[in-house]
Amino acid sequence: MPQHATPNHQPAPAGPAGTPETPVTPVPSAADIRRWRQYLADERAEAAVYRDLAQNRQGEERAILLALAEAEGRHEAHWLGLLGDNAGRTRPASVRSQLLGFLARHFGSVFVLALAQRAEGRSPYAKDPNATEAMAADEQIHEEVVRGLATRGRNRLAGTFRAAVFGANDGLVSNLSLVMGMAASGVASSVVLLSGIAGLLAGAMSMGAGEFISVRSQRELLDATRPTQVTLAAAPKLDLEHNELLLVYLARGMSQEAAQHRVAERMGQLSCDCDPSLSLHPEEPAEEDQHEAVGTAWGAALSSFCFFASGAIIPILPFLFGLTGVATLVVAGALVGLALLGTGGIVGLLSGTSPLTRGLRQLGIGLGAAAVTYVLGLAFGTVVG
Repeated sequence: MPQHATPNHQPAPAGPAGTPETPVTPVPSAADIRRWRQYLADERAEAAVYRDLAQNRQGEERAILLALAEAEGRHEAHWLGLLGDNAGRTRPASVRSQLLGFLARHFGSVFVLALAQRAEGRSPYAKDPNATEAMAADEQIHEEVVRGLATRGRNRLAGTFRAAVFGANDGLVSNLSLVMGMAASGVASSVVLLSGIAGLLAGAMSMGAGEFISVRSQRELLDATRPTQVTLAAAPKLDLEHNELLLVYLARGMSQEAAQHRVAERMGQLSCDCDPSLSLHPEEPAEEDQHEAVGTAWGAALSSFCFFASGAIIPILPFLFGLTGVATLVVAGALVGLALLGTGGIVGLLSGTSPLTRGLRQLGIGLGAAAVTYVLGLAFGTVVG
């Protein structure tokens, strides 16, 4: 348990016999008590989050999460010690901690770990004089631990999530730009609507086909790099005087010693007292989670198609509901802006960074591209007209 930190105080004056009197700890201020109570509530809430997450995990991940909860319990004990009789009734945890708890109880997903990573990284203990150095160091280490756990989930999402986010953003930005440019050129609203629908279909098909080809090609490249089993069949027939099996293992990146050891194994000549750790099996394909590596081709293609279409339909919704004129473009821009903020925020959550910053970045890029296309549409309409 960390030592309790207390405000600085002067030694008590000596008593009549020259023996120092018992030091008197200054009474904490009302602001200190409020802050400590909030810390206490947040520590309890964060420990509960890790315990809730552990219920949905097995093995190593479960043990890690329970260890984090235990560490938060030590921090809780620190604040309880400082508060003493001032602990009073339990304060509600911060909105952030309550949100984390709700998500952990009902979802237990990578989003919770990503939020927890960000929360650990924003701990105020490093600047609080009443928190020990050990507690501040704990929070820094906790951020790295949660980052590692969240990375596992991010890897599982990598293939299809990448296609989904890129598809949605491409649909939003490209079709909004198309609609803005067509509307600025002065064509009828029906033409703008047809152009938007054509852009939706063409873009979705293009994204789906492109993702399928990309993922399938990447998988084929990975397959081409995996060792074959040819050494098992060819080894007994090799010329012992000119044994080229050694070159196979050297080319795979093994050391000279390990390669010679493997050759002796394959040729049935192993009679030396060699290091057993050299008995590796690189030619046997290791189990690999294909979803973590590159995702599936069909999954990526379907995600890209659906999410591009879901993004591309938003800019044409005002036209579908019969709006015309400038109001149509304003509504389309507002709807797309909200969607861009949402997709950017999701990326921010998963990356452990500020959702607002990522959302504003997406918004600026998307609306900026639409504004440029609108200006070009005005210029083109003026030239043609």
